[in-house]
Amino acid sequence: MSITFDTISARTLKSEAKSLRENRTRAGLAMTHGAALEEVAKAHGFRDWNTARATLPEHAAAPFQVGMRVGGQYLERPFEGMVIGVRLLGSRPLLSVTIHFDMPVDVTPNLSFKTLRQRVTATVNGDGVSPELRGNGQPIMRLAHL
Repeated sequence: MSITFDTISARTLKSEAKSLRENRTRAGLAMTHGAALEEVAKAHGFRDWNTARATLPEHAAAPFQVGMRVGGQYLERPFEGMVIGVRLLGSRPLLSVTIHFDMPVDVTPNLSFKTLRQRVTATVNGDGVSPELRGNGQPIMRLAHL
């Protein structure tokens, strides 16, 4: 099985089962944790919880990891650098990544002066593209593995 950023994990299913059980309890329908695990596993297309647990990783892998060398564009300026921080943002498949550039990047569009940055934090999706856009419609950051 190939593990991608949007791959469900055993931890995801456990969390869903816990929520299901809590919701049913609030509705006055008692449910064991084991029954909740079985129901959630079946909802995801598995025969049962044991099959899901044997198939799924404990955690889904993020496409960018601390220590990884990356390149790309920040504010449409090319860069190469190292990922020094990664944080999953909520339940959506977005990451906050902090990059330390090998060479500082000029972040001002004005030609009369320069503002150099060597470390930036940006939000990217699983493909390494920032959902936030600049005024010209281009993403703030595009990341690629080196």
